[in-house]
Amino acid sequence: MTLLKKPTEFPPAICLIGPTASGKTGLACELYNSGKYEIISVDSALVYRGLNIGTAKPTAEELRQYPHHLVDIIEPEEVYSAATFVEDATRLIADIQQRGKIPLLVGGTMLYFRSLLSGMAAMPAADAAIRAEITAQAELYGWDWIHQQLSLVDPRAAQRFLPSDRQRVMRALEVFRISGRAISDYHDEQVIESSSDRFKIYALVPDRALLHERIALRLHQMWEADFIDEVKTLRQRPFLTSEFPSMRAVGYRQVWEYLDQIENEIPLIAQNELLTEYQLTVNTNKNILDMKNRALYATRQLAKRQYTWIRSLRDSHTVQVFNTLNEGFLHLRS
Repeated sequence: MTLLKKPTEFPPAICLIGPTASGKTGLACELYNSGKYEIISVDSALVYRGLNIGTAKPTAEELRQYPHHLVDIIEPEEVYSAATFVEDATRLIADIQQRGKIPLLVGGTMLYFRSLLSGMAAMPAADAAIRAEITAQAELYGWDWIHQQLSLVDPRAAQRFLPSDRQRVMRALEVFRISGRAISDYHDEQVIESSSDRFKIYALVPDRALLHERIALRLHQMWEADFIDEVKTLRQRPFLTSEFPSMRAVGYRQVWEYLDQIENEIPLIAQNELLTEYQLTVNTNKNILDMKNRALYATRQLAKRQYTWIRSLRDSHTVQVFNTLNEGFLHLRS
């Protein structure tokens, strides 16, 4: 009979965190070749099937060569919460350790990392009916009104979340409507426990100027790879709308809004015989340039938030920081 080891008998799992486009995935694949690791993705967009180009998801061939857990596990119309991630990751970590490997958790979704490292209060699961109710009210009254409703039941959450942060506003109001309790109260009860014996945390933090270059290059490659066509294909799914978390991911949101704008302009253009084909081309080019600039700005803002979170993490956890891929590889390979 094979005896299973206790979690404390295993070496700690490795958390490799960093801002978007920092090179985390490439480093993880190099480390996979050592034979010591299995990769667990910590990315709220990579869980979705069909979101490939805009997420810089490894190709099918790369995933065969470097298998990733928690990639391509749900459809874009589904919701994947931080609580679900913690459940899945905890199970996978135990399975990987029992196989004699080291779990390598790689990604940039800081909410997932925070929930895993610090523990989570037992919050209600997502409720599709209540989400549909909130979405319908938002379409009727607007998101400012939804935000006002949140402020009546959870002023602290309303202060933290802007009306434009629709996903978090919806989740906070959803939690209250399910449980009758403010999401802020759940956060107050969050279980804080020492994670130093279970995880070692490494951060890949390139120079900001270099990261901005990498972000610009990644976006250029995405446009060249027909990212817009990928979103067009996703828009053909009958139940998928821009309100789903999958379509609020950076890049997808900006392209979806651009395609909405183009579709709304076509009937107006058809009615205006004075608008020449040249003017139509100029307007379309201007719109697409605006969209690309907004996607670039949103990606840089995401990276800025990730930098900030990594700094705050160092206040409560031991984090070893690498500034270059080579530095990280040489350390983690040993």
